Amino acid sequence: MGHHTFDIDQAENLEDEGRYRYLSAEEFRSLVRPADGETLADLGSGTGFYTDLIAPDIERLYAVDVQAEMHEYYREKGLPESVETVTADVADLPVADDELDGAFSTMTYHEFVGDDALAELARVIRPGGRLVVVDWSARGDGESGPPVEEREDLSAAAGALADAGFRVTRGEERNETFLVAAIRS
Repeated sequence: MGHHTFDIDQAENLEDEGRYRYLSAEEFRSLVRPADGETLADLGSGTGFYTDLIAPDIERLYAVDVQAEMHEYYREKGLPESVETVTADVADLPVADDELDGAFSTMTYHEFVGDDALAELARVIRPGGRLVVVDWSARGDGESGPPVEEREDLSAAAGALADAGFRVTRGEERNETFLVAAIRS
């Protein structure tokens, strides 16, 4: 993983609807574009706050997190039928080559960013599959999220994804976050 993971003792904070000010439910769904029969992965799923918005619309959703305690919290909250928890590092996913139609990361890219993780995503997301990343920006002022020095910015994230074999289709720097949508080449 990257710099740090979210403190499990603060897991209930991940259920705060105030998070929608950084990425609304509507925008998230429009970016991920869930479709019946698909297999997707939520990279750094935590308590399933964003996972739950997509789960009813697809066949299988891997909720990937390095912290088994996050999965325990999610199970207690109520795991949707289509969700399968996966305790793994993004750099070592127990998923077959080209198995995923897409993947998304909401406020967790800074935790796993690195060549190994991005190469792994290129391995598991099928050609033409999509990747959506919304994360805390290094250009932000640090009002929320991790320390600014632990963050990436849009340019670095888009460049790293391009180097890993993704074609960036949308990039947007925001006040405190950035957004990148990409397609696997």
